[in-house]
Amino acid sequence: MFDILFCIRDDHDIRFVGLAAAICLLSTITAVLMIRQGRSASARARLGWAVAGGFATGFGIWSTHFVAMLGYDPGIIVGYEIARTAGSLLVVLATTIAAMLIATRGQGARALATASVLAGSGFAVMHYVGMAALEMPALIRWNMGYLALSVALAIVPLYPALALARRRTTLASGLSAALIMTGAIVGLHFSGMTAIDLVPSRIEGSRALLSPTTMSILITLASACLLALCLSGLVIARRTRAAIRASEMQFGALIKGISDCAIYMLDAEGRVANWNAGAQRLKGYRPEEIVGKPLASFYLPEERAEGVPERALVTARETGKFSGEGWRVRKDGTRFWAQVTIERFCDESGKLLGFAKITRDITRLKEDQDHIAEARRHRDAALDHMHQGLCLFDAKGRLVLANRRFAEMWGLGDGQCPSGTGALDVLRTALAARTGEVTAESQLARIWARLEDSLRNPSLPPFVLELDEDLIVAMSSRSMADGGWVTTIEDITARRRSEEQIVHMALHDGLTGLPNRTSFNQWLDGELAQAAVQRGQVAVIAIDLDRFKEINDTHGHAAGDRVLQQIGTGLAEVLERGEIAARVGGDEFAVAKHYDEPAELEGFVARISGALSPGEGEAASVGASFGIATYPGDAQGRESLLNNADLAMYRAKASPGETICYYQAGMDEDARHRRQIANELRHALARDEFRLLYQPQRSLRTHQISGYEALLRWKHPRLGHISPMEFIPIAEQTGEILRIGEWVLRAACREAASWTSQDKVAVNLSPVQLLQPDLPEMVTSILLETGLAPRRLELEITETALITEKARALHSLRRIKALGVSVAMDDFGTGYSSLDTLHSFPFDKIKIDKSFLLQSGESPQAQAIIRAVLALGRSLGIPVLAEGVETLDQLKLLVDEGCDEAQGYLFGRPSPMQAEPAEQAALRA
Repeated sequence: MFDILFCIRDDHDIRFVGLAAAICLLSTITAVLMIRQGRSASARARLGWAVAGGFATGFGIWSTHFVAMLGYDPGIIVGYEIARTAGSLLVVLATTIAAMLIATRGQGARALATASVLAGSGFAVMHYVGMAALEMPALIRWNMGYLALSVALAIVPLYPALALARRRTTLASGLSAALIMTGAIVGLHFSGMTAIDLVPSRIEGSRALLSPTTMSILITLASACLLALCLSGLVIARRTRAAIRASEMQFGALIKGISDCAIYMLDAEGRVANWNAGAQRLKGYRPEEIVGKPLASFYLPEERAEGVPERALVTARETGKFSGEGWRVRKDGTRFWAQVTIERFCDESGKLLGFAKITRDITRLKEDQDHIAEARRHRDAALDHMHQGLCLFDAKGRLVLANRRFAEMWGLGDGQCPSGTGALDVLRTALAARTGEVTAESQLARIWARLEDSLRNPSLPPFVLELDEDLIVAMSSRSMADGGWVTTIEDITARRRSEEQIVHMALHDGLTGLPNRTSFNQWLDGELAQAAVQRGQVAVIAIDLDRFKEINDTHGHAAGDRVLQQIGTGLAEVLERGEIAARVGGDEFAVAKHYDEPAELEGFVARISGALSPGEGEAASVGASFGIATYPGDAQGRESLLNNADLAMYRAKASPGETICYYQAGMDEDARHRRQIANELRHALARDEFRLLYQPQRSLRTHQISGYEALLRWKHPRLGHISPMEFIPIAEQTGEILRIGEWVLRAACREAASWTSQDKVAVNLSPVQLLQPDLPEMVTSILLETGLAPRRLELEITETALITEKARALHSLRRIKALGVSVAMDDFGTGYSSLDTLHSFPFDKIKIDKSFLLQSGESPQAQAIIRAVLALGRSLGIPVLAEGVETLDQLKLLVDEGCDEAQGYLFGRPSPMQAEPAEQAALRA
């Protein structure tokens, strides 16, 4: 410490030391001003303040160093090296600007520490680079202790100095920050000067030098620039403060001039801090009477007891704002209804400074509102007790009010149609609440157009809208003088139901509930007219009951009535859209359908005939004869169409075994045959006309039989053998495949369980079966019933089975596979997306369709497909079975290509399995 003092006393001119200290203090004051201006400026303006402050401070510190160096007198100083002198200036400018940017933009202690280290290090580097620029007849030796001390003195004090400059705004804190910075720089300089020892040496004259005189001029210019920057900063700061004071004065004058409401400030504790003229007029207190009093002075005693004013301040403190209404007390004890707003005020650091409070006297407004509310209550009571729903709209089409009956009628909740909602939106919301959004959008335009028509023409009757079975309304709109309108909605459900019942009784049969002849003729006339325009077709089926007279004669007319009711119910249950069934006589019925394709008619006939299949009790002995005629092929009008259907029905009654007859004798025989097959299929199981044959499946690796495929055959007693290709599609269309498929699966499992071998049995599943929800349960039940191990059952499905409702079908297959049952893909390669199907489900086997093998002898493409499928099976690890093997060449192709299994006439024809056929035994051997 004494070495530093001796250095100042012995080696420095005190006048220069004082000047250097003054320049340094001026620089640090500038730095503090610039930091504070930058912190309060916008983000864009901070850069300018930081750069300006960095330049001013950097020049000042550099000038401080070299002014002090001018006062340094160790002997003879020749001059200053130009490059190092300029370098020292650049270093201090760069580091000081960077530190200023961090100090103005950064937040927290880390930013302060970074700025301190950066600025202090820059000062130290500038000092020692400047020392290195000194040319004199001596060498410098450094005392490392004082050198380290100088660096520490340059960095450590800057942290509290920057903290004071950033966090405080008072003059004392700013001056303290500047003095601490000055002390750091002065400490750096003199401890750094104490750290040198000079050793006499000669001077090298090869470098360019600045003479002390030139250096004095440069320092003078730098000091002048610093002074200009400082003065600019002071002028800007003064103007800013003046603008703030002017703004505060204008704001204060504005507040004091407001007389229609009380505006005053509260301190952080909730005490009155100032008082304007409006507050004095409204509450009766003069400023000297109320300033310093708590907010609770204006509240009623009961509110003070409940802590209402304290809660208001807490709300404002925590949320930033409190708003409310209530009774307040004046100085003379009178009360007024006040509207109050309290907002909190904080400084830049977030510290609470106080509250701004605005109070308005709205007593008269409150009284007017109370009168209006009372009138509205009476009006609402009258509206709510109306039988009709009512909506009132203003001239702009916005909802003014809607009564409770309107909301109840449409099922609207609270707030679904608030006041101000557009008329079209009100209608849309009401329709959506009652019928759903899709139906609402489809009906919106039509209903809106009808309501507009009623506005334009008041003489129009109300628009009747049937929303659902529980609500039918009559809607009308009437204009008002102010341009608005009122819409009324009346619930006419009960009245309409009574009218409908009367009409229904006039147009329907009282016994069966079906339409009568009059209703049927009206419907048929309408459909024929529509078909004539749209080029559609209409089919009429005349139905006459067989042996119905026997029921009446044997069991009585009550039994006959029960049969008629049962038939009427059956017909009504199978009808679809665009179809009608009617009772047109004692035991005569008629059904009709509008259709476009013949397949639709076939399905319709199948459904009707299915509905009239022999029932239980008295109906078991009753049959029916059907006569079918179509428009426009068989007739051009209603009377001729009905007559032709009757003629066809009589021909059906006259033909033994024929229950369905088409009027057109030349109708396609194939369709007639299909109807016959469909009719016979319903009885095939009961007549025991089906049987199962089994075709062996052979392993091409072990040359042993690996299983059997169960194949269904039908031998009709009159039609003979009927091909599965013929009757299976019909069974799928009529739904008979469900009963037939279950029988096939049960019979195959039962027979396989009795085999001595443990070979698998493969059963084909129809796509219709695959969509049965209870298919996995049915398979489980059959396996348990027959005792067949699940591993011995293999279900074969075609790719088409997965096209419709793929997710549902795959779910059933996964449940079946979980039982241990194998699943094979049949006819692979004939579908549209076989690879996608393989990707969707882990099949246990792939069966190549026989069409590829049959063409393999003459079609290279078929051979290529076979090879590709076999390669695909190997890559996926799925065995491949080839169907339709009939020749040795085909077998050789499959063996050469590595096929796993095969079946076909070459290995054995389908045959019964009561005893193992000789040819299959030979294959097994």
